[in-house]
Amino acid sequence: MRSSILLVFAGLAMSCGGSKIDQTVLLGKDARATENSGIAQSSEALSGNKSISSKSFSKSEGVGKIISFLASDELKGRESGTEEINIAGQYIEDYLKNHGVAPYFSSYKDTLSNFELPTYNIVGYLEGTDKKLKNEFVVIGAHYDHIGIVPPVAGDSIANGANDNASGTTAVLEFARYFGEARNNKRSIIFALFSAEEKGLLGAKHLAEKLKNANLDLYTMLNFEMIGLPMPDKDYLMYLTGYEKSNLAEISNRYAKENLVGFLPTAQEYNLFMRSDNYPFHTEIGIPSQTFSTFDFTNFDHYHQVGDEAAIMDFRHMANVVNKMIPVLEGIVNAPIKEVKYY
Repeated sequence: MRSSILLVFAGLAMSCGGSKIDQTVLLGKDARATENSGIAQSSEALSGNKSISSKSFSKSEGVGKIISFLASDELKGRESGTEEINIAGQYIEDYLKNHGVAPYFSSYKDTLSNFELPTYNIVGYLEGTDKKLKNEFVVIGAHYDHIGIVPPVAGDSIANGANDNASGTTAVLEFARYFGEARNNKRSIIFALFSAEEKGLLGAKHLAEKLKNANLDLYTMLNFEMIGLPMPDKDYLMYLTGYEKSNLAEISNRYAKENLVGFLPTAQEYNLFMRSDNYPFHTEIGIPSQTFSTFDFTNFDHYHQVGDEAAIMDFRHMANVVNKMIPVLEGIVNAPIKEVKYY
């Protein structure tokens, strides 16, 4: 999350590299299908459109392994433009490839055009299975960068960024694994892991502008930010930034068949809708673009600090978020009409 919220909430908030080779030219549909055929075939061999239970798909051990790597000391806080975020990016790329998700561009790496140092988004793609609906795109995203090295506290100077936002990145990778195995998405899905969010939402701005210029039929952008710990004393699992702006919470709860997504007054008070990677898709394209989170200003006090470590994350909660959200994502990407709308 971006540090600007620190100015309005006493040091606590949400908003929550680089390759020298820029291979970011959009492929035509036929070229992309040809280039990615090997990945698609390997995925089909794994899944064959098989039915996968979402209730127990994600496991605490699996999410723990992902977030523990991304938030490890070796990655030194994943600051954009550093070699360490490049390592995180390669990990994400390999994960997508290993689970049947193709690159959207000619490479998974999409180098940012609006940041002074080389850094890149990682962008994966699953073509929809429906002849008509596959021409509509849903973006599922999270930022994988953090703030890197900070003034030391008790000898520790690494702001590991486990909750912010290795947790959201982990969720998106688990969603990619699910759909890569299930192959049941009627609409096409873009899985976007953003760099330079902490520098001003730059990765999301870059991709939003690029997809807009490509004239894609973008339906909605669903973003995940700081989902590493549960909220106490709530009758819902997650909240939605910009809750009052759309019917997304209502639709999410209908597909979840429970009160999964609620309204957090503090999120509205501090306008968290503008503080994460959903916002550039809202401003640039005007599609429903919102963030799911479980950071409620009471359950986490290590924002942009060295204490944001994987060891304090709740892996069981994170797996539960993934499993509860899978039917929601399935419902949205497979509905016969575009149901999510701004009011």
